[in-house]
Amino acid sequence: MFVFLAFVLGGCSSGTSSMPGIAGTPNVAATNNPQVASYTIAPSADATVFVEFGTDKNYGLTTSPQATPPGGGMVTILVAGMRAFTTYHMRAVVNFSEGTQSVDSDQVFTTGGLSASQFPALTITRPSGLTPQPGIEMLDLVGAQPNVVAVDLSGNVIWFYTFAGTAADIVQPVKLLPNGHFVVQISPTSSAVINSGPPPAGTIIAVREIDLAGNTVREITLDTLNSRLAAAGFNIVGGTLHHDFLVLPNGHWIVLTNTTKLIGTTTVLGDVIVDLDTNLQPVWVWSTFDHLDVNRQPLLFPDWTHANAVVYSPDDGHLLLSMRHQHWIIKIDYANGSGAGDVLWRLGTGGDFTLQGGTDPTDWFYAQHGPAFTTTQSSGNFSMVVFDNGNTRKFPPADPCTTSPTPACQFSTVPIFQIDEVNKTAGITFHDAPIPFSFFGGNTQPLVNGNIEFDECATAASPPTSDVLEVVQELNPRVVWHLKISGKFAYRAFRLPSLYPGVQW
Repeated sequence: MFVFLAFVLGGCSSGTSSMPGIAGTPNVAATNNPQVASYTIAPSADATVFVEFGTDKNYGLTTSPQATPPGGGMVTILVAGMRAFTTYHMRAVVNFSEGTQSVDSDQVFTTGGLSASQFPALTITRPSGLTPQPGIEMLDLVGAQPNVVAVDLSGNVIWFYTFAGTAADIVQPVKLLPNGHFVVQISPTSSAVINSGPPPAGTIIAVREIDLAGNTVREITLDTLNSRLAAAGFNIVGGTLHHDFLVLPNGHWIVLTNTTKLIGTTTVLGDVIVDLDTNLQPVWVWSTFDHLDVNRQPLLFPDWTHANAVVYSPDDGHLLLSMRHQHWIIKIDYANGSGAGDVLWRLGTGGDFTLQGGTDPTDWFYAQHGPAFTTTQSSGNFSMVVFDNGNTRKFPPADPCTTSPTPACQFSTVPIFQIDEVNKTAGITFHDAPIPFSFFGGNTQPLVNGNIEFDECATAASPPTSDVLEVVQELNPRVVWHLKISGKFAYRAFRLPSLYPGVQW
């Protein structure tokens, strides 16, 4: 069924304004999102404009600057990051190209919002008394809408996104673009292709670019993708779009789809990477069926590979693919779209690397999520953090967990690996382990202050519970910031400086 959300729109009052170099009167208005305002102003010459806003006239928060059309003209800035049912003050600051500045008079906007019952219970603690990395937390929630929620570090909801779809739809994930828009991938779970049959009518399967008010800027649906794959001569029919996407420096989108193949009498589900150019046309395709051994079946076959993250290596232009059901992260010869697609290495149990600083096989990752580089270098010799869920973790033959598994044998970890691609070694340099078992989902992220943040998506099944933690990189990691989410799983959670590119709140 479709999900309809009732909310109260915000209100505003735009006072008269006489600003040098401004045509007409600036205007502040409500948008489709009750916690987002639209601020329109028209400089009469080349300029950049930003809006500062806050709960009083000290303001304190700013948007990104936005340029006028050549020669000046109307600029509309979406102001987001405000708490629900709260009165805010805001004003535009105009910097003209010839060096002068014009500042608008104070404008007032009162936000609306959703009912508190539509959000999970959020609890913030700071056990060690340390200061967390500044910014906001973006939550990718599983369950009834809203699925996409941004909170400040005190746990106040400051932004959300809802869409028309069905109960089958989930968001995996949401990412901020350099232009200030977000990209979301909306679809049913990837395994539904072989487990659940066709999705309900009205289900969305798309990668969609949206603005802060929730308006769709552009998107590619599964049907459109399949049509374009066929027209371009690629012999692939995608079953769904799922789990992750990338926006590359050249503007291309890397999307994950999957497809089925009959192996003997078994319908096997494998993953496919598609490179879409700036017009969202497919220009490069890679399939697990062409490059991996279908006889390797460590977890939940025939959902064979179950890719859940794709990472771009800027140093060499290759791709890393995390495959939950293979317990592997592999490196693929992408070479910025000119690569042959060869698997350059396989990281994980039974792969190409020797584990150092840990016990093999226990301290490899299992059913992992969310790998991320922790060094600026991304090839040769580099570091990478992984959220190790730990499903079907292996132990040495003499370990009690091998012969007599107990609940204590099931745990998650957060390791950082120092990867040497030449000598094929993977040394554990940090290990937050063991932590409570998260049976699916999650991700990890290095923070600017040197800490590590990770999302334990599913620490309890009933009621659904998630734990997001910022910890210090040390032998016994202290918890700096802890967000407990009661009532929903957080498939991903990650720190952003703000809702605007290039702006730190």
